[in-house]
Amino acid sequence: MSLKYSTIHQLRVAANSGLLCCNRGLASDGGDLVAATAANPFSEQRRTIENLWQEFFSDPSQWWDHRLEKVNARYPDFKHKKTKQALWLNGRWNPVWVEAELEAMAPGSLQVSVFQWNRKLARCALVGQHEKMIELFQKMQQEGITPDSFTFVRVLNACASLQLLGEGRYIHSQILRNSCKSDIFVGNSLIDMYAKCGSIEDAGRVFKSMATHDVVSWNAMIMGYVICGQGHKALRLSEQMEFEGVTPDPVTFVGLLKACASLGALEEGRRIHTQIIQNSYESDIFVGSSLVDMYAKSGSIDDACRVFNKMPTRNVVSWNTMIMGHVKCGQGQKALELYQQMQCEGVQPDTVTFVGVLNACASLAAVDEGMRVHEQIVCSGCEFDVTVGNSLIDMYAKCGNLEDAKRVFRRMMTRDVVSWNAMIVGFVKCGEGHKALELFRQMQSEGVEPVPITFVGVLNACANATSLKEGRHVHEQIMRSGCESNIFVGNSLIDMYAKCGSIEDARRVFNRMVSRNAISWNALILGYVKCGQGHKALELFKQMQCEGLQPDHVTFVGILNACASVVALEEGRCIHEQIIRWDCEADVKVSNSLIDMYAKCGSIEDAWRVFTKMVTHNVISWNAIILGYLKCGQGTKALELYQQMQSEGVQPDPVTFVGVLNACASVSALEEGRCIHKQIISSDCKFDVFVACSLIDMYSKCGSIEDAQRVFNKLPTRNLVSWNAMLGGYAMHGHAKEALEHFQQMCQEGVEVDKVAFVSLLSACSHVGLVDEGLCYFESMGSVYRISAIAEHYACMVDLLGRAGQLQEAENLIDMMPFKPSAFVWKALLGACRIHGNVEMGERIAECIC
Repeated sequence: MSLKYSTIHQLRVAANSGLLCCNRGLASDGGDLVAATAANPFSEQRRTIENLWQEFFSDPSQWWDHRLEKVNARYPDFKHKKTKQALWLNGRWNPVWVEAELEAMAPGSLQVSVFQWNRKLARCALVGQHEKMIELFQKMQQEGITPDSFTFVRVLNACASLQLLGEGRYIHSQILRNSCKSDIFVGNSLIDMYAKCGSIEDAGRVFKSMATHDVVSWNAMIMGYVICGQGHKALRLSEQMEFEGVTPDPVTFVGLLKACASLGALEEGRRIHTQIIQNSYESDIFVGSSLVDMYAKSGSIDDACRVFNKMPTRNVVSWNTMIMGHVKCGQGQKALELYQQMQCEGVQPDTVTFVGVLNACASLAAVDEGMRVHEQIVCSGCEFDVTVGNSLIDMYAKCGNLEDAKRVFRRMMTRDVVSWNAMIVGFVKCGEGHKALELFRQMQSEGVEPVPITFVGVLNACANATSLKEGRHVHEQIMRSGCESNIFVGNSLIDMYAKCGSIEDARRVFNRMVSRNAISWNALILGYVKCGQGHKALELFKQMQCEGLQPDHVTFVGILNACASVVALEEGRCIHEQIIRWDCEADVKVSNSLIDMYAKCGSIEDAWRVFTKMVTHNVISWNAIILGYLKCGQGTKALELYQQMQSEGVQPDPVTFVGVLNACASVSALEEGRCIHKQIISSDCKFDVFVACSLIDMYSKCGSIEDAQRVFNKLPTRNLVSWNAMLGGYAMHGHAKEALEHFQQMCQEGVEVDKVAFVSLLSACSHVGLVDEGLCYFESMGSVYRISAIAEHYACMVDLLGRAGQLQEAENLIDMMPFKPSAFVWKALLGACRIHGNVEMGERIAECIC
């Protein structure tokens, strides 16, 4: 370089005293260069300026400084000696390398103008470096550069993106001191920043203070209300905008449609749709996508499809909106079809698409389809997107594939609280509450703070695992976190305490709740039913209605179960009338509960009437009516209904098989029982422990203890119920030796015997007169097994002693009972008196029974 340092320094000083602003571009008297650039696109302007700079640095002697003589923004910093072409130090199109070259020529002497700072901000904005923009703004102020409108607009956009409300307010204070406060672009950016930072009140104040508004100002305010969840205010603002004669543009309609979608305001959305057609914006791809979204979220998927099919062009956003809309409306299969069609049309899915399609797979439990989508996600490079990862975990968990869910979870490079929540809920759904609680503890050890939805999942895990102690510990954490007032957390606390058997704690949570919804009442009603306090449930139902809360289907199911548990037939009939008034009788769950209530209350005719009125019956409906007839002692009718159920193509489940096997046992229908046994073997219920126990009981009661033994021997796993069933079969047939051996085998295999086992064991002793053995086992109940004797045990012992002629010992045993003897116990002794001809004692005992 031939330029001297002093000359360059003077050039910089002169340039900084009055350089170009961001709007100047090229000077009006730039000679041939101005004429050329006026006709060329911006890219040509850049290339021309770059060429001039290259020429300057290759041969500076060809240029002379015009600024030293005339310090005026209209004049360039340099002019070519021969061609008179102009060049500015800080021109709009100067390449970045120019700054570096000039700085190298005279280190520290180049003071960058506001325009160059704005260029740096623009480059950061282009690549989303919002934090860097804030840093540049702060550095710019430290160097004493006065920001202009462009600066404020860029930095406010950065604050909006980062939701830095405090920084935004500081910048606003600077704007008020600056000459840019009346700039409409700055005003619009302030509205946008405040809205996106959640301070819609500040946005409104800026809007009102503005001297003039353009359509962008209105759009910023409308979008602000939508972002802050005040869609109704956004719609009212559009009316004011229309009144002031401002013509809406596509962005306006996108905002208004979002407001309608958030409110589910279908009719308002249709009115806006009419305006869109009138303004010829229906073909705009963003407006079209917003229309589809509005209709889908407002429950009119058919209208959404019509708009979608009419769109001239559809991008990935349009397809995503349609896929999500169908998922939301419960049409997962249609969502998957759209996904296939989208790919056939050459539209590449993005992360939002994958999230929607995975939700569809989860709703359908379509694990195979979900795995194929997972493969596409891996190929697309979206596997490590945290939102996609969370959706994969959720899909696998809801499809019952916890192993794959765990694999996805472990492979995630970053996890947020949603990731942990998805895994916790997945464990709960698959009945692994204890593992969900372990995961919750691990989550906290890794420093992830739980949110309300986390506590909901963890409380469900406590309920699932019946872990009251853990539930109370979680409750303490909830109170410390301030989440107890959250209605969903409160409802889950009630449910957890009720399912863990602490209905008093559930009631305390209920009473402390600031606001309650139907779910709160339902949780406590069902809690009282579960804890055997049906009368309390009925009282709560009346209180709920007194407080003006409308019962829903779940409420009616719960309260009908309460009526069934306390045999409140008249109360049940009154509730049935309410169900008809609220038009809930068509709900299959409510009708099933009605059948169950009438049957358990002894009115099988009413149960049959409800059953015959139902439009469709599911397996639960058939089970309810079959078990109803069985309870009323009509086993033959129950078997007939089972045949009818099969003829209608309804597949039996374990409850059905338990019911019909009990029906066979009640009428000694051995051959019918064997036919049902064959059906069980060919079904998925052959390993169900309750079905197996019912088979053992059926064969025992039908006189085939050998078949009962074969069923017991084939069981892959045996629990206390199956052991007791076999023990009861031996006792029923008077096989005392086998019963005693079976009991010994139970103890040897570590089975924790219960009261039912001792009833069967003492009954077996009674049938064959094993007095000493019976007395020994009766005494060992308390001393060895820590089991308190109940009325049935005393009845067996009285019968044992009575059959052996030890009538006085039997009466003495009754006198020693720790509770009032039941009629059943006295009748056992009365029967013994009849057998042994002890009339005197018999008369005395008969008086006790009366």
